[in-house]
Amino acid sequence: MGITRSNGAKKIDKRGFPWHNGGAGAVIKGIGVLREGESVVSQSLEVTYYLHSGFSVASGRTLCVFDYWLGEHQELARIKRITPQYLARFDRIYVFISHSHPDHFDQEVYTWREDNPVTYIVSYEMPVGTRGKRMSPGDQLTLDEHVSVEAYDSTDLGVSFLVTLDGVRIFHAGDLNFWHWREESTVQEIEEAEQAFHEACEPLTKIPRMDVAFFPVDPRQGRLYDAGANYFIMAVKPRLLIPMHFWGRAEIATEFARRARCRDTEVIAMTRPKERLLLEFADDGFMTIEIPTEADENAVSLGGYEGEDPFGDTDLPVDIR
Repeated sequence: MGITRSNGAKKIDKRGFPWHNGGAGAVIKGIGVLREGESVVSQSLEVTYYLHSGFSVASGRTLCVFDYWLGEHQELARIKRITPQYLARFDRIYVFISHSHPDHFDQEVYTWREDNPVTYIVSYEMPVGTRGKRMSPGDQLTLDEHVSVEAYDSTDLGVSFLVTLDGVRIFHAGDLNFWHWREESTVQEIEEAEQAFHEACEPLTKIPRMDVAFFPVDPRQGRLYDAGANYFIMAVKPRLLIPMHFWGRAEIATEFARRARCRDTEVIAMTRPKERLLLEFADDGFMTIEIPTEADENAVSLGGYEGEDPFGDTDLPVDIR
């Protein structure tokens, strides 16, 4: 596992990722390997972060949206939200709602069906009248030739989802976590929470390969807030883990990503609304992760300049293309 760069000065962005001057961001190659007898069809996915535990994953004309939320005070800016124009790009849209906690479910998602082919997949415990295909732990659904889903247990309300999208396995934990609250719980309560979490994770360890996982790192737990995520990485070994549920504390997700990455699992913190990752899956099983860099809105264009880039070794926001 390593990072490849085009020609240009090595730099470190504010998340701690090396990147190159070419504007494409960091490119991390060779994430994970396939187990004997497995294969993956060459595939490209785009992962987008919105807020809290909300993500979308796009593959071709198919879009999957997980636990989309605008925020307690609608703080997700309009320009960062999923728009009708974006949804219009897709022939198939699947919206997954892991449970009824308000930070994982926003009524906004039900407005999308007015002009788009949206299917909702929801937890069994959602209120009566909630639109969608209900799933309990152990349930399996084939949604079309591109998408299938299995529901797994949670240690809080609802379920966690394992979605297979064009052969790529994507896990969204919902509120599955080791909720120890050790600074206010008794020893017995902590032990019971740990046992419940390990039991919920045990079926996940039998999944032949997990390509992408979204998993909570909740700073409200205080010390050892990342105990659940660390155990998940050790036991399940997803190829890529993206922390979520960090309540706007970007430094929590970034520091966890810095410490938790290991030989079997790459960890990348997505902390800015509408931040994207581009994932390429090769026939030989290698996953390449590209972290695009957003053009600086204050960049100065020197399009008429014909010499060698004088700013190539600086951090100044200048684009001479």
